[in-house]
Amino acid sequence: MIENRIDQLKKETDTLLLAHFYEESDIQGVADHIGDSLKLAQWGQKSKASRILMAGVVFMAESIKILSPEKTVLVPDLNAGCSLVDHSPYDKYLEWRKAHPTGICITYINSSAAVKSISDVICTSSNAEKIVNAIPKDRPILFGPDKNLGRYLSKKSGRDFILWPGACEVHVLFSAKKLFTLKKEHPDAVVIAHPECMEEVLQYADVIGSTSRLLQEVEKNPAKKFIVATEDGILHNMREMRPDATILQAPAEGSCACNQCPYMKLNNLEKIEKAISNKTPEITLDESLRLKALVSLQRMMDITDGRAVSWPDKFEA
Repeated sequence: MIENRIDQLKKETDTLLLAHFYEESDIQGVADHIGDSLKLAQWGQKSKASRILMAGVVFMAESIKILSPEKTVLVPDLNAGCSLVDHSPYDKYLEWRKAHPTGICITYINSSAAVKSISDVICTSSNAEKIVNAIPKDRPILFGPDKNLGRYLSKKSGRDFILWPGACEVHVLFSAKKLFTLKKEHPDAVVIAHPECMEEVLQYADVIGSTSRLLQEVEKNPAKKFIVATEDGILHNMREMRPDATILQAPAEGSCACNQCPYMKLNNLEKIEKAISNKTPEITLDESLRLKALVSLQRMMDITDGRAVSWPDKFEA
């Protein structure tokens, strides 16, 4: 079986296999750790393995390489990108930053290494509120590239944000109208949603949170039915931890399976086996860019761990 071959290869090559919650269930089954973006970055940094294979999307592997340059970081498919990365090109993001030189720029981890290099601090959906609360009250906040997450955080914190106009192509396709109808059909269901969803979808959610927060809700809430507004890969974990509960995915517009991330689904077991065997595709980064990106990622890690950080007076490219 390919799963057995992958397990053997991992041992022979000292490879740690990480997988995001949105990956297919068979990939999650062979992973050493499964998590959200923050946990994956932390596991990658703390691991003593000489090789790390990131079964997710490329920006996640870049983050691991930024934090652990001495390790060989592999991905199953270099085409596993992200719509948020595509919609926040470095040159345009740099222009936006220059237009607000005294602002502090929080950039969502769903971004390229180049964009991270011109950001003040990175956040994930699980630590974003903590990052926002660490920004001095007298400083403007720039937030990108996900406007929906930024709008949610702005409303929750009561602070004005200058938003980059990007959005996740998966989360924006959930239908508020269909969710309203589904909720009427299942009045006993708890609706849980990722903050990357549109505001009109979030208004129907009982709980809004990161992938790890949504998993926690399903695990601990005694309800027997949940409607979930995020990528469908997470349903595998939810159904495993709560076989007694009915787990429904919130509906998307139209009739397609639009609420699957097409980039995550590019990965498969065959590509994982090949990547470990051939030590490719490998993530490499220019050292000067890596060091600049490390500043913003390290601030995120410091704030998350409760350590004090300092902020630049103004942005200088």
